[in-house]
Amino acid sequence: MLTVGRVAEQTGLSAKAIRLYEADGLIDPPERTPAGYRTYTANALPVLRFIRQAQALGLSLKEIKRILDLQRQGRQPCALVTDLLDEHLTEIDQRIADLHALRETLQNARDRADQAADRGETAVICHIIEATHAHAHAHAHAHAHAHAHSDSTA
Repeated sequence: MLTVGRVAEQTGLSAKAIRLYEADGLIDPPERTPAGYRTYTANALPVLRFIRQAQALGLSLKEIKRILDLQRQGRQPCALVTDLLDEHLTEIDQRIADLHALRETLQNARDRADQAADRGETAVICHIIEATHAHAHAHAHAHAHAHAHSDSTA
């Protein structure tokens, strides 16, 4: 029998995380000593390691529980894992695209700030942000107009 501290050492998890996984139903509740201490069997170790590895891949505890529930029902969860990983890849690709767009916006604002400074322009508060808002609004309006025009010709 293993204490929660010993299980934590062997899995690289904190005792608090192990108790959370128990409370969330990811692992079976352990036996308790007469004094109320949790005692685990060695069978808990591979499941806890799996949870840690799945989290390292970006899976949520809810997703991990779905995987473990399938496995406990005697079903093979690899198709679900593949689907979940594909969803995470799509989300990451979208975040990367969003970050690239944000970087371009920031770089354009920085470039306009240099140009405004070279022209000696002043602003109510800060010409960098004021010009960025005006530029973004004009860009969005032009994009919406072009998109509406392309929809009407389709």
